[in-house]
Formats: sequence, C-alpha cells, structure tokens
Amino acid sequence: MLALGRALIINPKMLLMDEPSLGLSPKLVKFMMGHIRKINREFGVTVLIVEQKVREVLEICHHIYSIKLGKIAYSGKPEILKTDKQKLKELFL
Repeated sequence: MLALGRALIINPKMLLMDEPSLGLSPKLVKFMMGHIRKINREFGVTVLIVEQKVREVLEICHHIYSIKLGKIAYSGKPEILKTDKQKLKELFL
C-alpha cells in the first residue's frame, strides 16, 4: 500500500504492478483491487498487472493477456473468460 502511494505521488500515466495481492488477506485483496480500479477510472492511470489471482483481476480489468511459454496464449475482454470457465481453466490453471 505504501509503495502504491509513493508511486502515485509523481502522477504517472502508467503503473506496472507485480502481484499486488501477494501476502494480503482476502478482505485486503478486495480493498486493494478496488483502489486499483479507482486509480484507473478516476485518475486515468493505465495499470498493467501481473497477478495469479485471476478471478479478482477479471473484475477490474479492461483487457486480459495470458502468456504461456513466452507467447501470448490469449488476448481479449475479461467478459469472455468470465463466461467461458473451460477457457479460463485452460489458460490459468
């Protein structure tokens, strides 16, 4: 949380986040994702997130990329993966 606050001081156009939920309780993960969404929507900051908690990220993102063995295995809207459980499992589990 402190690192996120420090990053926002300089009014960035883009944030790169690696596992922002790492080590957080489920309640804090939800809180953090809500703030990431708010940063994107209210401040117009583009946010690129690398995250293992895919379902949580699907709720806040506009576009998903899945990379397997160094190649893009999927690129598309999160709504598609939310409804296609088999594709979601294939890509991320």
